[in-house]
Amino acid sequence: MHPIIATGTGSRWVDGYRAGTADGFDLGAASAADQVRAVDPDVVFLCSPNNPTGTALGLDVVEAVLAASDRALVVVDEAYAEFARPGTPSALTLLPGRPRLVVTRTMSKAFAFAGVRLGYLAADPSVCDALRLVRLPYHLSSLTQAAALAALRHADLLLSTVDAVIAQRDRLVAEPPALGGGGRVHAVPSDANFVLFGGLADAPATWRALLAHDVLVRDVGLAGHLRVTAGTAEETTAFLTALDAVLSEETA
Repeated sequence: MHPIIATGTGSRWVDGYRAGTADGFDLGAASAADQVRAVDPDVVFLCSPNNPTGTALGLDVVEAVLAASDRALVVVDEAYAEFARPGTPSALTLLPGRPRLVVTRTMSKAFAFAGVRLGYLAADPSVCDALRLVRLPYHLSSLTQAAALAALRHADLLLSTVDAVIAQRDRLVAEPPALGGGGRVHAVPSDANFVLFGGLADAPATWRALLAHDVLVRDVGLAGHLRVTAGTAEETTAFLTALDAVLSEETA
């Protein structure tokens, strides 16, 4: 959505690339800073975690990007923050004394409120004041606001499923390497409610084979990789069973 929104606002969009770490999926601090210096943008978006890889950014990346420009607004998207692994730091901790830092969150993920389309942010008061001047006049309906307030009153109940989702997410990371008898499939550690798994000889063929077992995953266009979303324990077991069968068929 970032390039689409940029086009709609008459802005130029420049894609960054993830580099500077051993696995090629994370973003290194030095690489991120170099890219910012090369472009000198007005706004930088950092997704933490990134979709589809799922791993949150280190705070060193955020700090390096802020230091690489003396004017860019740095927006850290923490849409999946509630699913982060223990000890994963939030960019919220960097806000004091950094007026160009913005941290965005949403109720779409952990609150299961995707249809409500309600996001929010934390930033320096001066940034919040500026946003109030330029926001759309009907950005949130009264029904959306009422639903959000009701959800916040029952936050403990609505967020009670997060731990269950995390448990299934962790199964999706831990168990695929043992499937299919070959140990060739690996999963990327995730701070989201989905897992990217790779080592597939033909990802589209594996996608079709899983679908034949009544399991639907996401082909995200990364060679040799597919993405699966954490669900119930039964759904996770069904996926792992189907993947084991598909991999066994491929190596038979």
